[in-house]
Amino acid sequence: MKEIRIHGRGGQGSVTAAELLAIAAFEDGRYSQAFPSFGVERRGAPVMAFVRLSGHKIRLRSQVYEPDYVIVQDATLIESVDVAGGLKSDGMIIVNTEHDPENLALETEAAVRTIDATRISLDLIGKPIMNTVMLGAFAGASREVAAESIKHAVRDRFPGDVGEKNALAVQRAYDMMGVS
Repeated sequence: MKEIRIHGRGGQGSVTAAELLAIAAFEDGRYSQAFPSFGVERRGAPVMAFVRLSGHKIRLRSQVYEPDYVIVQDATLIESVDVAGGLKSDGMIIVNTEHDPENLALETEAAVRTIDATRISLDLIGKPIMNTVMLGAFAGASREVAAESIKHAVRDRFPGDVGEKNALAVQRAYDMMGVS
């Protein structure tokens, strides 16, 4: 089983990202589970969402305490939240930032990857909503889920032009991240 923790701020679509990732994994033939964790429920407050992916039925119902992957949608969270807390040493953290991984104040042995998802979302979607971009980056960096499955889930959730723009953003991020 692979466990993913998504960090973001209220209004950035972290919960939606978790749901879309679980749907995409299910489409890939895996069992999946997605659920949020809220503190104060307001726009801008730190939010976490969790995803589990497995080839077998998932019976675990607790939060994710030792994730294989962490997705950080807002790099300013690094200053106030231990986004790398519990991350497995052989895991990976993917951060939305224009900065290089070595310039981030992250204390982890895990691989650190960065992508300017905000720029991609502004260029292709026209809004600074980067949750689908980060899913494309996750798919490209981890190969845990197919980009086509994420794009399909995105198009189902956001029909029409919005879905197509988001699908393009997923593909752009996927291509940029590749496997290192």
